[in-house]
Amino acid sequence: MAVRHQLIARPPAAVWTVLEDCTRYGDWVVGPSDSDPLDGTWPDVGSTIAYKLRLGALQMTGHTVVRRHEPPRWLELEAHCDPLGSARIALDIRPWGRDETLVVLDEHPLRGFGGMAHNFVLDALLQLRHRNMLKRLAKVVEAMPPEADAGGAGRGPASERAAGR
Repeated sequence: MAVRHQLIARPPAAVWTVLEDCTRYGDWVVGPSDSDPLDGTWPDVGSTIAYKLRLGALQMTGHTVVRRHEPPRWLELEAHCDPLGSARIALDIRPWGRDETLVVLDEHPLRGFGGMAHNFVLDALLQLRHRNMLKRLAKVVEAMPPEADAGGAGRGPASERAAGR
């Protein structure tokens, strides 16, 4: 299993502001580009975004489904890319002191070829991907204006709809 963590110099609400914006998915996730809503309203459970995925010269399409959305702590996704299968991506968002956030990323192949071929070599490659992905997430979050620290953490568009705003 590939588990990695990143300390982000902003509170959890700022991290959630990015995680709950499906148009920012390609800003921090390594591989996807041109993400667009497909079904539901991101990040409601069951909502889906679609994107293009480049692996060298090869371009494929993929989609990601929200499987668990429990702010301010959990976001779990299932990323699909045929013919590779799918992967579970779990983000554990932990307050770290008063003004920082520890993000723990756990990803492993779930279905299809990736799940059958899962081994220590694949985990090593995922570790490299995660290092880059978490650094990108930190860069995006830390570059946001301080006003973002008051948003997020379940106070994004999906939770505002649920609250009737």
